[in-house]
Amino acid sequence: MYERILVTTDGTALSDKAVQSALSLAKLSGATLIVLRVIPRYPRSYLEGGATVDISEIKRIEAQWTTQAQAQLSAIKAEGKSIGVTVKTTIAKSDLVAESIIATADKQEVDLIVMASHGRKGIKRLLLGSETQHVLTHSTKPILVLR
Repeated sequence: MYERILVTTDGTALSDKAVQSALSLAKLSGATLIVLRVIPRYPRSYLEGGATVDISEIKRIEAQWTTQAQAQLSAIKAEGKSIGVTVKTTIAKSDLVAESIIATADKQEVDLIVMASHGRKGIKRLLLGSETQHVLTHSTKPILVLR
């Protein structure tokens, strides 16, 4: 059925639900689970008069985000090991979340992408955007979306 499943997480309760579903599906199908966490780059202001942050502070914050992501991914890996699922983890540093997900899915040659969606509609979806929607419309891989 599935040999390689990619699940994305951002550390929220909703994405944790997707991780749990992906772990269960990987266990059922004997698949390897690849867990991806995309970390955005710290926003920098290049406009005159914009707030600036010292580069060392930016590096400290980005390192903190990476450390938090690694801790989360390690916990998921340990949970997979406890139920007999092989879990591989990866971190992408990019402001282009959907593109990072698609690129990882292609590079890892996955059979399925598992993602969570807030199910926003109307103006909220327009204003906040949807990484899930972007992946759905641009990826060639099958996608399981959980709400």
